[in-house]
Amino acid sequence: MSKSFVTGFPRIGEQRELKFALESFWAGKTSFSEVEKVAAELKKRHWNYQIDAKVDLISVNDFSYYDLMLDNIITFGAIPPRFAGLSGYDLYFSMARGNANSVAMEMTKWFNTNYHYIVPELSRDVKFNLNSSKIIAEYKEAKEAGVKNAKINLIGPITFLALSKTTDGSNALDHLDALSSEYVKLIAELSKLDNEIIIQIDEPIFVTDRAAELASKIVPIYDLLASVADNVKIIFMTYFEHANEAVAQVVKSKIWAIGLDFVHAACQEEALKLLSNSDKVLFAGLIDGRNVWVSNLDAKAEIVNKIKTFIPDERLYIGTSCSLLHVPYTLKYEENLSIKEWLAFGVEKLTELKILKKLVNGGEFCKTGKCLIEANRAAIASRKTSTLVNDVNVQNRVKSLTKFDRDTAYEERIKIQKETFNLPDLPTTTIGSFPQTPELRQVRNAYKKSLITKESYESEIKKYIDDCIKFQEDCGLDVLVHGEPERNDMVEYFGEQLKGYAFSANGWVQSYGSRCVKPPLLFGDVSRPAPMTVDWITYAQSRTSKIMKGMLTGPVTILNWSFVRDDKPRSEIAKELALCIYDEIDDLQKAGIKIIQVDEAAFKEGYPLRKENIPAYEKFAVDCFKLSVCAANASTQIHTHMCYSEFNDIIKTIEAMDADVISIETARSGNELLKIFKSVGYKQEVGPGVYDIHSPRIPTVEEIAAQINALLEVLPKSQLWINPDCGLKTRKWPEVKPSLENMVKAVKIIRMS
Repeated sequence: MSKSFVTGFPRIGEQRELKFALESFWAGKTSFSEVEKVAAELKKRHWNYQIDAKVDLISVNDFSYYDLMLDNIITFGAIPPRFAGLSGYDLYFSMARGNANSVAMEMTKWFNTNYHYIVPELSRDVKFNLNSSKIIAEYKEAKEAGVKNAKINLIGPITFLALSKTTDGSNALDHLDALSSEYVKLIAELSKLDNEIIIQIDEPIFVTDRAAELASKIVPIYDLLASVADNVKIIFMTYFEHANEAVAQVVKSKIWAIGLDFVHAACQEEALKLLSNSDKVLFAGLIDGRNVWVSNLDAKAEIVNKIKTFIPDERLYIGTSCSLLHVPYTLKYEENLSIKEWLAFGVEKLTELKILKKLVNGGEFCKTGKCLIEANRAAIASRKTSTLVNDVNVQNRVKSLTKFDRDTAYEERIKIQKETFNLPDLPTTTIGSFPQTPELRQVRNAYKKSLITKESYESEIKKYIDDCIKFQEDCGLDVLVHGEPERNDMVEYFGEQLKGYAFSANGWVQSYGSRCVKPPLLFGDVSRPAPMTVDWITYAQSRTSKIMKGMLTGPVTILNWSFVRDDKPRSEIAKELALCIYDEIDDLQKAGIKIIQVDEAAFKEGYPLRKENIPAYEKFAVDCFKLSVCAANASTQIHTHMCYSEFNDIIKTIEAMDADVISIETARSGNELLKIFKSVGYKQEVGPGVYDIHSPRIPTVEEIAAQINALLEVLPKSQLWINPDCGLKTRKWPEVKPSLENMVKAVKIIRMS
């Protein structure tokens, strides 16, 4: 009989309880004991959800106060020297968020998701030092809470090092033997906790192209780990893509099991053939951990039946394709969601898993079970035939597309733009958003609930815009923004105004730390019934003689930060979104807006994990960005912004996007990103972030001036813009104002030098 597992469960709380507890603690309003109390309640609740769903293996150590990679850094003592002398939560949160004396550790995207992890910083002199207290405490906590079938989740040593950066040019993987020795100590300690210990060791690096170079390390490392104690069973867990290179090695090793993703890599025949000739247990990820649509459980059962032609029941576990960290918690708070029957959030996926296990094991359904499977079949059928999904006009417009390029080449456009704007060297601006204050959120929420009139709402929003403009003018910024007070989220705001979208009330997903996003639900053909930003931007422009920058989210980011329908190619959906942005740009420039920023913060994270799939993605992603901006006249300057990404492998693709100005993050990563732009002879203008907005610390004038001078060692003044590294919505005004004032002062010093 096949058993079930869950790769991992979310931790922020179904009503974001951990977020609010953390932020209250960071603000000095509560003690850390209050955070610990909330965490204990959440862990117990999440374990009980899985117990109720009769999950056979329940994860422990999948909980984190901020990030699991950061937890690993603490567990193995890989603490950067600048945090020496700190301990406990002071150390932990200083590494994540920075403090008055030290910048935070770098963040970047977790593979091709919208989750950000803390990047380990190593050097050739690093000395690992095991601290297993968090893991052991959580295991004991789970047992006391009634979890009888726990598996301990760890991030694997190869993935940990492969995702690390070094500060001295050394190779992080040179530490594999030293780090593995600490894993040996850890497993030895864990083996004493129970008669049988099951450990899920996540090695998702093996679903990328790096698998080819790293596969030879699997057998020696994992044979070592598997030999520590006879009562320990190790699962080598992968997700997000196929892991064929790893499977070929794992079957030679002494470990117990391997986890594979059967959602994003549905055809796993090569891996199944290898496993069929071994004694390895297969953990098959069948319930989609990254999207929200109801699973076709009959189709999933057919996949399981195919798997069973290779793997017998006693060697098969079925579960989620990856951690449920990447989906919202539950639909139980969604009272007014029109497409609710087509959706499954985290808790509902546990129910799907429970039904699927019963289906594939040939069990008898009780009355409730029969109702659940019938409801699943009805939802699948209704979604296929619904008239809400298809729009012939949208489909015909996409089919008739012929133009994807602007009418004028960049070399000619930039001459016209410089004459039009007459900006100084090193022009200053921001990425777009200003602080989303509690008062602002209350106003939007009250208007959404019809507690205030439209007139009152618009008056409050205009007041915020006026205040933003006054501050920016007083501060001395060159190109202004309206601050985006009307926007709850850079994707949801646009989705709310597009046909083909639906919205959850409580569908929050963790992005990093306490930061959560609520992705809109793209379920049908997309179109723009009316202008989305023109009124607010033109109002803002009317309040200043300086240039006001229009702010839009790009089609690829809207796609990548939505939960996207799974019944149509993403390339076609992206074209529909691009046409919506095209129409908006056309309306903005007709209204007199001369600079328009089209953010593609999620452009890189949409990249496939395997090289063979990259050309197709790049083709549609670049085409769709160019389509969205090709309405712009030569005198209309198009900016774009990209967050936390490694650009060295996609710099030519960025060039092909043909934006006039690109702003990027360099505050945490130094100037390495910028050097890539120089190395390829990038001709467009660049706005490298000169300070880190994800940290509450306020950079000094001298610090920013030094950063600008470092930028000038790479690119000339004529090619550089000066800005923070991302939007300012998550910061508070007492942090934002002095930081931007210091940025402008630093620029003035450099201009005079």
